[in-house]
Amino acid sequence: MHIRSVGAAALLIECPADEVEAWRAELWRRRAAGELDVAEIVPGARTVLLDGLAAPDAGLIAGWAPPPPATTSPGELVTIPTVYDGPDLATVAALWSVPIPTVIDRLTETEFRVAFCGFAPGFGYLTGLPAELAVPRLASPRTSVPAGSVGLAGPYAGIYPTSSPGGWQLVGRTSVTLFDVDRDPPALLAPGTTVRLVRA
Repeated sequence: MHIRSVGAAALLIECPADEVEAWRAELWRRRAAGELDVAEIVPGARTVLLDGLAAPDAGLIAGWAPPPPATTSPGELVTIPTVYDGPDLATVAALWSVPIPTVIDRLTETEFRVAFCGFAPGFGYLTGLPAELAVPRLASPRTSVPAGSVGLAGPYAGIYPTSSPGGWQLVGRTSVTLFDVDRDPPALLAPGTTVRLVRA
């Protein structure tokens, strides 16, 4: 684990991907307990950014140790009803060397966790699939992916909150609104949230 200064009031923790969630949970816990005065805690694929620190003290944070990933408490559960009829479902089945019903079973049985958010407001990168089920992005991204599309790329699953270009393998769709500026908070999926992609 390495800690780097980022400007005058931020620190960046660099750590292995499987430790990011434990660090996020520990930092959120310490902020709630009044031990950490920070405006934003932003996890990434292999980093956690602490932005708006009242006192950027890398030494203090270096002395902390998050719990092992296996002991991190699950976050709030969000159930996403999903219709599994995506245009790339057969491709994913071929990549996994299983029939389409088995792909659907694996996705519905997996307990995903939002590792971090990015790409677009409300887009959560969901972890939980075994590493051997990682799939490549499309060679040529689509110019428009409908809002609510459920896709896979690399080790992640994700749901497009709005219509946008995208190169993920689309396996299904949902009618759930993932980002609404009139909702508090606007994003349905926050880092640490547990997600189930159940059959609609």
